[in-house]
This record gives sequence, C-alpha cells and structure tokens, in this order.
Amino acid sequence: MALFISFVILCLLAIVQTFVPYFVKRTVVFGVSIPEQMIQDARVRSYKKQYLLITVMVSLFMILFFCIWVATKKPSDDLLILISTVIEFVIIFISLALFYYFREKMKQYKKEMQWEGELKQVAVVDLSARSEEQLPPWAIYLFPIIVTMGLIGYTFYQYDLLPNEIPIHWGPSGEPDAFTKKTPFSAIQMLVLLLLLQLMFLGIQLGIKVSGIKLSATNLSASKNRQLTLRKSSSWFSYYTVLLITMLIVYFQLATIHPERFQDSQLKILIPLGFFILILAGTVVFMVKVGRSDKREPDSLYSSIMDINDDRYWKAGLFYFNKNDPSIFVEKRFGVGWTLNLANPIGYIIIFLPLFFILLITFLFN
Repeated sequence: MALFISFVILCLLAIVQTFVPYFVKRTVVFGVSIPEQMIQDARVRSYKKQYLLITVMVSLFMILFFCIWVATKKPSDDLLILISTVIEFVIIFISLALFYYFREKMKQYKKEMQWEGELKQVAVVDLSARSEEQLPPWAIYLFPIIVTMGLIGYTFYQYDLLPNEIPIHWGPSGEPDAFTKKTPFSAIQMLVLLLLLQLMFLGIQLGIKVSGIKLSATNLSASKNRQLTLRKSSSWFSYYTVLLITMLIVYFQLATIHPERFQDSQLKILIPLGFFILILAGTVVFMVKVGRSDKREPDSLYSSIMDINDDRYWKAGLFYFNKNDPSIFVEKRFGVGWTLNLANPIGYIIIFLPLFFILLITFLFN
C-alpha cells in the first residue's frame, strides 16, 4: 500500500507541477501580469511550453528512477516513503526554479514590449458580483466541531478502556506505529489537534468570504466566473477536506477505545486508502474546475486598456504584500487557490495561531 500511495502522489504531483502555468488565471504568466491582448503572444506561449516540456522530462526521469530503485532494492515501507518524499521535494524545487527562470524572462519581455506605456490601466468594480456568490454558510462547520467535542467527552467517559500506550501515528497499513504514555491529555490529544484544525479552516472560510472580488477590465465575464468559481469551489473543498479528516480521526479514536470492534484487517487498510483516494479526487476536480473557469475568449476585447498592474505587491511573484488591500486572502499567482495578504495581520491569526498551538501540543506532549 505504501508503494501505491507513494507512486500515485508522485504522478499527481508531476501532473500538477507540469500544468500549473495553465491553471492560473489567464492574465498572469509566471507571476507576471500581462494584458489580455498578449495572452496568445508567440513568446508567452513558448515560455509556457518550454516549462511544460522540461518539467515533464524531469518528472518522468524521477518517477522512472523511483520505480527502478524500488524494483531492485525492495526497500522497507519507511525507507520507501522517505525516498518518495525526497523525490517529491526535488520535483517541487525544480519546478519552482523553472518558475523563477521564466519569471525573469517574462519580466524582461514585458519591459521590452512596454505594454503599460501603450495601454491605459483600468480597474473595474461589479457591485452585483457579491450577490451572486454561492458560498456555504459558516454554520456547517459546527457539525464536525460538535462531533469532535462529543468524542472528547466520550473518550473521558471510556477512559478506563484506553490502553496504557496511546497511538499517535498510523502507518500505511492502518496499524499504529508510534505511541505515547496514557494521560488524560494524551487520550484526547489527537482530537484537540483536530479541533484546532477545524477552527483554522473555519477562519479561512470567513476570510475568503470577506476578501475582495478582483475582476478584469478586458474580460469581465470570464474573470467574474473564475472568481465566483474559485470562491465557491475552494470553500466547499475546504469543508469536504475537514469532513474527511474528521471521519478519519474519529475512526482512529474509536479504534483506540474499542479495538475489539475494529479488528477487521481489511477495514484498517480500506479506510485510510479511501481517505487518500477521496482527497486526491477532490483535489483534481477542484483544480480542473477552477483552472478552466476563465479560459473562454472574451466576447469583445478593448485594444486600448489593460488591468491595473499590481506586480509591485507580489514579492518574488509568490508573496502578496499590499497594505491598501483589506483582503485577507488573494488568489495565488502560481498554483490554484489562495494565499495570504501578508500586510493584513488578521491572516496571521487565522493561519499561524492554530498552527502554533498544533506544533506546541505535538512537540510538548510527545
């Protein structure tokens, strides 16, 4: 099972990293904003194709190396997972290096073409866009939170049934492979971490809701469709992820309290495997749906205008820092989803405060 999971993750990662330039919004190429009129420019398309070909070749080489290594060395599950993780980071590092290489080329090309001097920069506000949002209500997060709190109470109620060694990690086979001494806190430690994770996702949901909807002056309908699709899809995907994580942790907790009721070895494998497959499937659907949401050509294209150039707010093309933007989250420029507005302190509270407590609990009590 470890081999299957590692191989699938490697393949999916390779596909995602390969097609990242085609998933981002159409007027952003390697973190550089360009006019709508230049999307089909020969050199712009050439840079994207070069990135794709190099990433494909590197990924295929790394995956082939991994398969040959597994076939010849017959490694243990732990070593297999370690090596596959190293290869994943190598693929990410190389794709990121290529991103910066072509980003510099795009910046230079944009400067040579002097698009900003030829076109008037225009900002667009559509007051009706907010009313068309279809975001899930924040109250739906109460369901997994209540389930978690209820299970915390049930764990204390059944405290005497717990083993002297509490599992804190499970391997690919579904069997626990790391333990900590039984204490009142260690008995619910995993549930407390889950609760913090749920609250963090709830905070992200609220942050997305109040973040601005940024539209394109040259392709209003497509950009509006992408923004609404991104907001709706990312919100539901976050909730979908929280539900799956909650169900997995609930299963592990109940299996710890009542091991005699979860002795089916197939169930131990099928539940983690099912979680893995559902998460991957959801990720693919989310990325494809958002990535395709603004790819239709505009009905009409104004040749004399372009969107406001906000490249100066994007540090290294990845990190957004704009004190004048009240948004907590903004759409990524490399990848699909959201990134923090690092100039807004609320984002730090939403993301880093729960992560701080998660790391503190993990290292302090283990």
